[in-house]
Amino acid sequence: MVTLADVARLVGVSPSTVSYVLSGKRTVSAQTRRRVEDAVTVLGYHPHAGARALASHRSNIIALMVPLRSDMYVPVIMEIAMAVTTTAREHGLDVLLLTKDEGPAGVRRISASGLADAMILMDIELDDERIPVVREIDTPAVLIGLPGDPSGLTCVDLDFEATGVAAVDHLADLGHRDIALIGESEAVYRRHTGFAARTLAGVSRQARDRDLRLVHRPCEGSYASTAGVLSRILQERPTTTGFVVQNEAAIPDLLSLLRLAGRVVPEDASIVAICPEQVAIASSPRLTGVSIPALAMGRRAVRLALAHLDGSGVHSSTLIAPVLTVRESSAPPPPTPAAERQLHG
Repeated sequence: MVTLADVARLVGVSPSTVSYVLSGKRTVSAQTRRRVEDAVTVLGYHPHAGARALASHRSNIIALMVPLRSDMYVPVIMEIAMAVTTTAREHGLDVLLLTKDEGPAGVRRISASGLADAMILMDIELDDERIPVVREIDTPAVLIGLPGDPSGLTCVDLDFEATGVAAVDHLADLGHRDIALIGESEAVYRRHTGFAARTLAGVSRQARDRDLRLVHRPCEGSYASTAGVLSRILQERPTTTGFVVQNEAAIPDLLSLLRLAGRVVPEDASIVAICPEQVAIASSPRLTGVSIPALAMGRRAVRLALAHLDGSGVHSSTLIAPVLTVRESSAPPPPTPAAERQLHG
């Protein structure tokens, strides 16, 4: 392993001079600086992470707090976590992943320990118990998600309320009058998890504004649960022709169950999905919908944290506008019997 002393020996200067060049704490002649930098490159020297941390009074670590729950779609969570990790590494930082649900105590513990220079919190609820602690600690924090009151906080998220509006508008513009929202599990709504609650708010409001009939049913995502949810919807509202789906796990079974029920997609039933793009394009038919911008959210969260660390950050909410991509799963609804009679005279 190459050491600072090896660099100094090659250049013919003292180790302290090499240290001054690397840290920039003292002025060193341009010629000596170039010789040191060339030697660092030739030898492949990398300053010790612990030494850098001591010198800068930083740990060079970001804590990523993401409680993993059984009712969460883990692939999306891990995609965001990977985006955070790779972006942090681009800036010379490591990520401490914390998956246990420690609540406010966990936030306070990480802040008091000095383990991390900043923290990123996920799985944000509207009345998240961690928020009061985030407001009082000195450690910079970024939320991937939007609580009920985001004032004085730094947040980044997909605009889920606008996402719900876009999904309803697409179905309404196609002519659908009866729609259903197949959502996340009941537990997600009981926790008032921000993304689910905001999507429901957007769908409900826009359905009212567009004079559509709406039914909302939570779904556990299993085959049995999806079958039960679809059966109840079709029994209670057999005229339902448009489905907004915010439950990645339920999508494959829903497509199969609609076929079994004699509802061909998109001729008899249209689907607008709020899901990762890879889920939408891997489905048959490919799904119209709004993709979850996991990469953008993860990268933006790290950059916001870095801005707070260098003193340029401001508390604000960054909401990423939804982009609805039309694919093969949505079309105008089938004609009603009355309309069919009219068409045939």
